[in-house]
Amino acid sequence: MLKKKLIRITTIPLSLEKLLEGQLSFMSRYFEVIAISSDVARLKAYADNEGIRCHPLELTRKITPIKDLLAVWKLYRFLKREQPFIVHTHTPKAGIVGMMAAWLAKVPHRLHTVAGLPLMEATGFKKKLLVYIEKRTYRYATKVFPNSKGLMEYIISEKLVAPSKLYIVGKGSSNGIDTSFFNPVHFGENDRVELKTSLGIPQKDFVFLFVGRIVKDKGIVEMVDAFINLLATHPHSSLLLVGPSEPDLDPLPETTEKTIHSHPKIFSVGFQEDVRPYFAVSHVLVFPSYREGFPNVVMQAGAMGIPCIVSNINGCNEIVTDGLNGLIIPVKNVNALHAAMDALLREGALYGKLVAESRGAIVSRYERHEIWRALLGVYQNLEDS
Repeated sequence: MLKKKLIRITTIPLSLEKLLEGQLSFMSRYFEVIAISSDVARLKAYADNEGIRCHPLELTRKITPIKDLLAVWKLYRFLKREQPFIVHTHTPKAGIVGMMAAWLAKVPHRLHTVAGLPLMEATGFKKKLLVYIEKRTYRYATKVFPNSKGLMEYIISEKLVAPSKLYIVGKGSSNGIDTSFFNPVHFGENDRVELKTSLGIPQKDFVFLFVGRIVKDKGIVEMVDAFINLLATHPHSSLLLVGPSEPDLDPLPETTEKTIHSHPKIFSVGFQEDVRPYFAVSHVLVFPSYREGFPNVVMQAGAMGIPCIVSNINGCNEIVTDGLNGLIIPVKNVNALHAAMDALLREGALYGKLVAESRGAIVSRYERHEIWRALLGVYQNLEDS
């Protein structure tokens, strides 16, 4: 019996690699899976690794109307040839292009996952434009999957789509966490000593870690300011930053950039393929983002036994329970962030409690294979109907 075709689309292959790692290979047991994204070489490498087909499509993360309409036309022609049963998109640009093309091609099941909304931080004309694009994306979709309760509530409150179109897969998240891979047992004391030495971090320092894009929307400005204040009373502390900068899309203020690159207790290592060693040498993940969908990095930290300080936004405040596996602070609040960092240095009993609960809180709710099976159930229900 021929498998029905399932097409998954993201704007860039990095989203396939990091947000959907392993998932498409799992789905290929039940469907003929085709991955669509930009960057031919990287997309092909991903598809080969997952054992699936791929099809390159030129997409940009910026608003580029002419290129986007051309992408819609090219994708429409591809979908008419392939006749997929499901088209499932992720990320904003892939969402509008993919859902419009799938609607034009009369694909019966058009699914879009929402894993964060840039419009939440936008203002003026840009916000109006992003709201319009989001509404069109949802209109072309037959089902919309917010990957957190907070995102669903926001979408409903802003009247972006009828609630009947919305559905959360499992307990949230787009892909869950491979808790056997993100496990502190893979790293011993010698590993930690060697990495700290190679980075230049003093062995006895208490290490605060950030993993993600080094951009303003992630709360980097507040985090750097809070850390500098903290050093006045806790000089044996370090701040470790892991992730790429995006100066063209969301630049940091020049003063923050200079501090990151010049301060002797701030260590920035750029993008890393494997982030686990950096969790292994750290004590707390600091993630003061302004907006999120369902952040993988917070789940990864928990699975590695690392408590988190997160901002009170959707996704973060679903993964972290304040006082149980981390601390929740107000958004864009340097003083509150400083106080939370200070508390985990001063209060050993509190820190120990958070460490003890961190891994179990993730394993019990966000194991990757459970998320995959929940999504597969959604797909199979479409077949039955």
